[in-house]
Amino acid sequence: KGSSSISSDVSSSTDHTPTKAQKNVATSEDSDLSMRTLSTPSPALICPPNLPGFQNGRGSSTSSSSITGETVAMVHSPPPTRLTHPLIRLASRPQKEQASIDRLPDHSMVQIFSFLPTNQLCRCARVCRRWYNLAWDPRLWRTIRLTGETINVDRALKVLTRRLCQDTPNVCLMLETVTVSGCRRLTDRGLYTIAQCCPELRRLEVSGCYNISNEAVFDVVSLCPNLEHLDVSGCSKVTCISLTREASIKLSPLHGKQISIRYLDMTDCFVLEDEGLHTIAAHCTQLTHLYLRRCVRLTDEGLRYLVIYCASIKELSVSDCRFVSDFGLREIAKLESRLRYLSIAHCGRVTDVGIRYVAKYCSKLRYLNARGCEGITDHGVEYLAKNCTKLKSLDIGKCPLVSDTGLECLALNCFNLKRLSLKSCESITGQGLQIVAANCFDLQTLNVQDCEVSVEALRFVKRHCKRCVIEHTNPAFF
Repeated sequence: KGSSSISSDVSSSTDHTPTKAQKNVATSEDSDLSMRTLSTPSPALICPPNLPGFQNGRGSSTSSSSITGETVAMVHSPPPTRLTHPLIRLASRPQKEQASIDRLPDHSMVQIFSFLPTNQLCRCARVCRRWYNLAWDPRLWRTIRLTGETINVDRALKVLTRRLCQDTPNVCLMLETVTVSGCRRLTDRGLYTIAQCCPELRRLEVSGCYNISNEAVFDVVSLCPNLEHLDVSGCSKVTCISLTREASIKLSPLHGKQISIRYLDMTDCFVLEDEGLHTIAAHCTQLTHLYLRRCVRLTDEGLRYLVIYCASIKELSVSDCRFVSDFGLREIAKLESRLRYLSIAHCGRVTDVGIRYVAKYCSKLRYLNARGCEGITDHGVEYLAKNCTKLKSLDIGKCPLVSDTGLECLALNCFNLKRLSLKSCESITGQGLQIVAANCFDLQTLNVQDCEVSVEALRFVKRHCKRCVIEHTNPAFF
């Protein structure tokens, strides 16, 4: 049996496979991918460190001995057909039955392949000729999903986009989603490849790729006009989202300088400041979901810019933004009934005053996370309960001034409550929990860790809210 001929687009090592099995070999990163016997060579993205060589029919190694310890992109030819020499047929054993998976029709195989990440899909293309053709079905390449710290993502993206541009030169019209989260080796070069080749891109996730900068992000949003979902969380060098200067000049006056992004996650972008948020808001006026967790330099002034330009925001998180205060919540309240999700966890300057602003104007609020806002008392909870009666999820953990009085008002007004967190609320007792359980029958999650709550009260909750999962620290209740 012959093994497929494989060569790295990175290393220049010599392949020692037998000449009969070796037909087309790409010897460098810039090899002409159009050279083929029956179809175009495909890239296999994973070559783990110290990969053992492929074995031929007699067990001898056919791999290069100079493979480095990094994961690289690979380019290979389609698997060769089986040898049919008469002598080999006579010496070979009787042919085994067809494998069970080979009996599946093509559409079933494509469906199975659709659940694989990109690197595994490329490995499947190396199994046999049928799998090679199925693995490159255009329907499977609407998404590129790469993970792992050792992958040379820049090269992998270059090889993949080159292969996908085969039928439509220089552009990948099918590709809509690229996810390379956690790939620390991704640089501006890789993002520039995406920007140049993927004009139909709609979703880009590069969370944790801390080597990319503003310029690369500008290229993507400028050259991918349909981009709606952008996740740059953990990209500490990203301080702004804007169009490149060239793209801004080309736009017509009617179009303005707007970007079509609706979902933006900038969690842990520590250097983002008010001026950067001002620029983002001015360019991304269609934002509906914005997450700014742990953007510690933001203040109330940045939130004022946000509300001026982005009036359609439904979900907003400013958790751990320690400079956000009641004045910032007053600005957020101007979003009015459009706001459904708000997280202000650990914003220590927020008090009942800010909660009253939000409760008064954002009557359709469904989710509020105010954990660690120690200035919130029963009065704030009461005002929230009476004005946001459709509230489904509330986290007021580590709010020591909230007691059973606030819980009672919450239970008598928010009947649709499904998730409630009271973790480390020192003033909460079993009586308050019993009132909640007696009125909120749809409660699904209750967190009372580090609360002085009796076993009887927990059992009462379990009897009345049978689907409720209780998180507690009472060893007597199980």
